[in-house]
Amino acid sequence: MRHLLPVANVFGLLTIVFALTMGVPLLDSLAQADGATDVYLEAMLATLAGGGLLAAATWRHRRELHARDAFLLVSMVWVGLPAFGTLPLLLWFGQAGTPLSFTDAYFETVSALTTTGSTVLTGLDALPSSINFWRCLMQWIGGMGILVLAVAILPLVGSGGMNLFRAESAGPLKDTKLTPRITETAKGLWSVYCGISLACVVAYRAGGMDWPDAWMHMFTTMSLGGLSSHDASFGHFQSPLLEWIAVFFMLAASCNFAVYFIAVYRRSLRPILASLETRMTLATMIGASLFVAIYLWWLEVYADPLEALRYASFNLVSIASTTGFASTDYATWPVFAPILMILLSCFATSAGSTGAGIKMIRAIILAKQAARELARIHHPKATLPLQVEGVSVENKVVFSVLAFMLMYGGTVIVTTLALIFSGLDPVTAFTAILASVNNMGPGLGPVGPAGNYAVLTDFQTWICTITMLLGRLEMFSLLVLLTPGFWRR
Repeated sequence: MRHLLPVANVFGLLTIVFALTMGVPLLDSLAQADGATDVYLEAMLATLAGGGLLAAATWRHRRELHARDAFLLVSMVWVGLPAFGTLPLLLWFGQAGTPLSFTDAYFETVSALTTTGSTVLTGLDALPSSINFWRCLMQWIGGMGILVLAVAILPLVGSGGMNLFRAESAGPLKDTKLTPRITETAKGLWSVYCGISLACVVAYRAGGMDWPDAWMHMFTTMSLGGLSSHDASFGHFQSPLLEWIAVFFMLAASCNFAVYFIAVYRRSLRPILASLETRMTLATMIGASLFVAIYLWWLEVYADPLEALRYASFNLVSIASTTGFASTDYATWPVFAPILMILLSCFATSAGSTGAGIKMIRAIILAKQAARELARIHHPKATLPLQVEGVSVENKVVFSVLAFMLMYGGTVIVTTLALIFSGLDPVTAFTAILASVNNMGPGLGPVGPAGNYAVLTDFQTWICTITMLLGRLEMFSLLVLLTPGFWRR
């Protein structure tokens, strides 16, 4: 067990950093005088104490992280930090006389940090501003990745930072370096993320939101998380301008931030325009929005074609990008439209974005692999390399994509059956699981845009919580811990 101590040390340090982020909603509570100040002081001190004691107890065991350490740390962070993130919620609701169970609080924090956006809470408009601020801030932190932030700010990981970055990052092409030093890459990605985030908050403020709403909805737009400070979600604002601003930034956050980093570094838009994955991501969501708008107008759901375009574009981009905002109850639309939107959430976002799901690059590789196999039938002796943007993709990457798809499909089937076994109807169960594994948020039925996940039993809630974690860590980073070989020295 001694080899676990260096990992525990870094986890302790990350817990301290996580505790310091509670200072942001603490300042908001002080500014708004919302009565939750003591909650954040207690939660912050408890988290600092937990992280500090763990870091101090393992201090002499510090060393650089190896590949196995990185996978273990990733799992510890994504499973452990939400437990500390529950403290403000547990303390506030206990103080308010409406206690929240640990199951529901943990679900809420996992949903926030994994940028899923599912919620078990109602009466959001009546909550203290800082409670909503904390929920939204956790999404923004989780969007680019807690571990990517760790690589940027914790020199302790040293050369092990590449292992950590690989274990944390999404997509099949994880070994690509943007800079010679992985720490500089992490800093660059976070700089781009922060820069676009500032543009988003300014745009929301200029579009009519007050500053608290502008900051909170920026957090959940840029992270493609979708939590809101209002029960009506984005429909609270009833503003076409704000909806189009949101569409723009959701599309921006759906694309690979590494491409933006390269574009800034080279001072050219060419890397963005040249990226096949970026073009496919934008074309898929924009094209599907136009299709659904025409479909809704043709079926006279909306008499005005511009109104159909407004609602179709906002809600489709929101769901397909795995954000989960809603400006209307799209579950009342003809069933084809919401089903299409949810299925798009499986693959519409790019690797390296804040979105989740299969990712567009994997869909591209799968399509090209299928085409290669069809060509091999006609030309069995031909050498047929698989290329993306003129670059050959190694077979090991293709195999990893196929393995991921097997794990993804297996996870969806097993967890859906578990929810059906527990008493949920098939549509609610299937869409709740897709919403969880894609970190998208609302499903259909009782967990749709007009409802929430409070209707689930504790067993069902834990199934969705585990599925959210599996989706955020892309299966392998978490499931590898269950293999006997992982624990052999």
